[in-house]
Amino acid sequence: MSASAISCQELTRRFDHHLALDSLCLEVPEHSVFGFLGPNGAGKTTTIKILAGLIRPTAGKAYVAGQRVSPDDIAARRAVGYLPEEPAFYGWMTGREYLIYAGRLLGLGAGAHGRADELLQLVDLAEAGARRVGGYSRGMRQRLGIASALVGRPPVLLLDEPTSALDPLGRRDVLALIERLSGDTTVFLSTHILADVDRICDRVAVISRGRLLAEADQETLRARFAAPAFEIELAPAPGPAADLLKTLAAQPWAASVEPVDNTLRVMATDTDSARRALPVLLAPLGEQLLRYEQVRPTLEDIFARLVEQSEEETL
Repeated sequence: MSASAISCQELTRRFDHHLALDSLCLEVPEHSVFGFLGPNGAGKTTTIKILAGLIRPTAGKAYVAGQRVSPDDIAARRAVGYLPEEPAFYGWMTGREYLIYAGRLLGLGAGAHGRADELLQLVDLAEAGARRVGGYSRGMRQRLGIASALVGRPPVLLLDEPTSALDPLGRRDVLALIERLSGDTTVFLSTHILADVDRICDRVAVISRGRLLAEADQETLRARFAAPAFEIELAPAPGPAADLLKTLAAQPWAASVEPVDNTLRVMATDTDSARRALPVLLAPLGEQLLRYEQVRPTLEDIFARLVEQSEEETL
């Protein structure tokens, strides 16, 4: 594994009586796109604010680009570009004016103009750079926010739910931009949108109630935590699907059976038992059976299993 761009060591944060982070340990490789997954309230935003130097941990240490993070350490904070979930802009400024303004705040001087033009090109806003930000779509504002986070050429980019409120086209554009950045910048992507992580992230961490549940590359997570899955597609008819769902749910090897339209998705605790039993159970369906196959477990399968196990352990 390459050197760590981000290191969290026993990171803990309390807000009065609420434990937001519980001894979080993470190592994020350089030049990776790292997915930070968790349900709402899991501690994702708290982690990002500590890494950005906006709040202090109650205990533990955080390092970014080899520097100890602290609200008082300007050098450490400049190693990070930060995009909050809802970035704020001066709506009366044009996109170019805003980036020039951000550059001057960072001490770029006359170089702020050239950097603004470079970034507008990077985020596909070159033609919109002369328009007022108040007239931008949500997706355009998110891309401008990423550009502003990159003004100082930070080695690490922290993105807090960058696609959560975007339409499909806006999400596509932001994800494509993140993919382009990954060769030169470490991207720490906090999100609850599993499809985004599945598409662009090299490694994934799952957090719940402030505790790290798992961290690895996607294939390792699937091999270690995902239950085998099978999909059964039936011809449209209410009777056979309902009967089969009851039959499958009663099998000792079936962890869950989820109906989606005319397809049943079966999570199995024992692959061999499922492979032996399913052909026998499906044979009476005849032409009603359109498709039956073992499928690759999704990140959603893994996420749900890890969070459910964590909640059961805390009961």
